[in-house]
Amino acid sequence: MDTSTADRTGTVAVVAHRKKTLGGGLDELRATLRGAGVGDLLWYEVPKSRKAPKKVRKALDRGADLVFVWGGDGMVQRCADVLAGSGTPMAILPAGTANLFAGNLGIPEDLPAAVRIGLHGPRRRLDLGRLNGEHFAVLAGAGFDGELIRAADRELKGRLGRLAYVWTGLRHVRGELTRTRIRVDGDTWFEGEASCVLFGNVGTITGGIPAFDDARLDDGALEIGVSTASGAVDWARTLGRMAAGRSADSPFVRITRGRRIKVRFAEAKTYELDGGARGRTRRLKVRSVPAALTVCHPAADEDTATSP
Repeated sequence: MDTSTADRTGTVAVVAHRKKTLGGGLDELRATLRGAGVGDLLWYEVPKSRKAPKKVRKALDRGADLVFVWGGDGMVQRCADVLAGSGTPMAILPAGTANLFAGNLGIPEDLPAAVRIGLHGPRRRLDLGRLNGEHFAVLAGAGFDGELIRAADRELKGRLGRLAYVWTGLRHVRGELTRTRIRVDGDTWFEGEASCVLFGNVGTITGGIPAFDDARLDDGALEIGVSTASGAVDWARTLGRMAAGRSADSPFVRITRGRRIKVRFAEAKTYELDGGARGRTRRLKVRSVPAALTVCHPAADEDTATSP
């Protein structure tokens, strides 16, 4: 038995979305952790990601020194919202439909490798965003993005890659323009008709599309994007350039960065955090939260993603 692992990690908690799968499933995860010498193990399973925060709080109350999160970006977001500022590391087991945060960190969809990173990988303090009082790790916003992400994941996941998101976007596009005002760090940056507003904490978003070339997870800032595309022709050009990695070249896209953002819409819109829909609102209050989350990261010699 590897007692050095047990000595290092102390009490280990698993918070798992029981409907998600990776490798040999949760039975393999339990066996792998026990085989690695983890003796003090707290185990929680939830049927929906929105039930995860209560379990994370319970794990922290019971003295968890490390929290493994089993699921996709929705689970990561819900757990990160509780772990933010606690100093307790999160280890990600990317078992979801979308694993964008894990992918941007270079955490593979391989159970033994992900467990090894959680137990032995270096810890890094990374930024989060916070929108209307709730943290997000990858991407938040309002408008066309949510409809695009849901439809593409459901219908074309794994078949066409980036082109799936272009095709699905064109099929579902309405491109409804709404009068929008965006203030960045106290100054008015955009005022006009817009169909989509995005806040990015990472560079690569759904479908492997590189939306924000300059995004970093440790720079204390968020990327801000707004689209004025309306209708299938505009969105065909916009999505095509996004898929090609040239978002900033689109005449319908503006991108900047900042720490504190306020958005006001003329009409209420549904907003989203890491692919999960929330309520409808006419106001968004967003800020960067530097070094908010401690994450188990691949060692330099096994990191296959672009360094955040």
